Amino acid sequence: MDYVSALVPPVVMAVFFIALIVIIVKSQGGPNKTKEDGAVDAAFARAESVKQTARPENV
Repeated sequence: MDYVSALVPPVVMAVFFIALIVIIVKSQGGPNKTKEDGAVDAAFARAESVKQTARPENV
């Protein structure tokens, strides 16, 4: 029975890892993709505007 107790933790971790990967893959695209893309675009726009206002001498 020692082999069963030795195999249970890796099997449980593998099942949880596979479930995590499935959840990540399923959450990509669809209605969430537009929301995520919009958030990334807004963050890039904010970073770009901060960079431009921080160095006005480069204009």
